Amino acid sequence: MARKSYLDARSHEIVTNAVATAELQTSGEIVTVLADRSDGYTDIALAWSALAAFLALTFCVTFPDLLLDSYAGLHGGWNTDWTPREIFSMAAGAAIFWFLAVWLLQLSDTIRFALVPGKVKTLRVHARAVAHFKVGAEKRTHGRTGIMIYLSMQEHRAEIVADEPIANKVPAEVWGDAMADMLSEIRQGKIAEGMAAGVRDVGEVLSEHFPRAHDDQNELPDRLIEV
Repeated sequence: MARKSYLDARSHEIVTNAVATAELQTSGEIVTVLADRSDGYTDIALAWSALAAFLALTFCVTFPDLLLDSYAGLHGGWNTDWTPREIFSMAAGAAIFWFLAVWLLQLSDTIRFALVPGKVKTLRVHARAVAHFKVGAEKRTHGRTGIMIYLSMQEHRAEIVADEPIANKVPAEVWGDAMADMLSEIRQGKIAEGMAAGVRDVGEVLSEHFPRAHDDQNELPDRLIEV
């Protein structure tokens, strides 16, 4: 399946220019990443499907007559003496049916992501942001001053991950304003402008703690990375 692109060339340019401008005042290196999703959540889909199967079996045990009468209706409503094998087969069939029905229902991204608990989304987005940071920014600058702004669209979550020297000087809550400004624009559908606002705020914080040196070099790409 082809990766979904959220931004056109002009929007990419807005973010790239914001990064370049912010880095004029700081030795910090800002990396921006826009992801369609941070996880496929197949384990969550499997859990919901298994729960549906379990509930179907529980229903069969709780209301056995309703199950048997419904199945008899498929055969004209004639009285039937069910063998244990037939009863177990009907219960298994009901469980399999609901397992597959719920699984197929979750093939829709809208439904699958709606069924993922918010806490799980937050944890998965954070884990993926850290993984991208370790590959693309961590310890890749001379002063270890890399920082990543990560936005995951399907989960409606964002993360800011920084190298250790930055994290030691700037508490995580300081990035709250950057997150608020960024998400305010994104909620209005202005993704590029939102990320640019986040970059601007991050740059202002970095300039206070890591001002740009006269011989500073651009060590990480300014361009927005879509994954």
